[in-house]
Amino acid sequence: MIETYQAVMTYGTASRAAEILGMSQPAVSKAIMTLERSIGFRLFDREKGRMIPSAEGQLFFREVQISLAGLAKLRSAAARIRDYGSGDIRVACLSAFSTNLLPSAIGRFRRKNPNVAVSFYVTGSSVIRDMVAANQLDIAITADEIDTNGVEATPFAEIPATLAIPPGHPLAKKDVVHPADLDRLPFVALAPEDTTRHEAEAIFAKYGVAPQVVVETAYSSTVCALVLAGVGCGIVDPVTATGYIERGVTLRPLVPSVSFRTLMLFPNQKKSRIVTEMADALTKERSKLAEAR
Repeated sequence: MIETYQAVMTYGTASRAAEILGMSQPAVSKAIMTLERSIGFRLFDREKGRMIPSAEGQLFFREVQISLAGLAKLRSAAARIRDYGSGDIRVACLSAFSTNLLPSAIGRFRRKNPNVAVSFYVTGSSVIRDMVAANQLDIAITADEIDTNGVEATPFAEIPATLAIPPGHPLAKKDVVHPADLDRLPFVALAPEDTTRHEAEAIFAKYGVAPQVVVETAYSSTVCALVLAGVGCGIVDPVTATGYIERGVTLRPLVPSVSFRTLMLFPNQKKSRIVTEMADALTKERSKLAEAR
């Protein structure tokens, strides 16, 4: 009955729907009336032999379309599983890896698994962690400050941080920056919960220095943009910061150094073959990234 109703709504008349479905027009009309009785309201107004969708019918058709789209997606997934032994894979990462490591890893994975569809999400680490715990993602890369209860977490990459310096700033003349060089200078800080920020603050406290925090932000890319605008210096992930060098940002090592640490997350369940292969692709691209540094 639902398919008959969809055909009438799609093709505009019962006669055309009957032709498409290979049914008689009376059979189409009877199916529609049966459906109306079962749901308890009119789907069409009958005017001079024509079936005009009612307001309720139009609202109902929206829900039918959503449901049928969901069924189509299930059929598509079933076909992929039947034909290729796998369905799709859902991957996510924090923004720092979204334009380099993850695209490269997905390319590596797809060359080996050309018939597996990949869904790729980029968002904050805490959101990613919740999605993994809810089994909405198969594998993800996050910063290490998240709560790992309810997920499987393994160390992924530890990247030495770098100091981003605004164009024309005196510190750009130094080969290495020490904590004392930052005392009372305008500083763009990472978010308060960021473990790299905690590590840096411990070093500042040890050396008795206090950079002047003027802005706090969660992402290295945003820190870089603020540094480029001359707001202050900031500690950033060098992978993200590379694209800002040609725009005028200077990167210098900070001694003692601090690091950005990341985790690879999985739901608490047995891993499929394609999840294992995606993890392998990510690990290999991480190694290539380390060699390039």
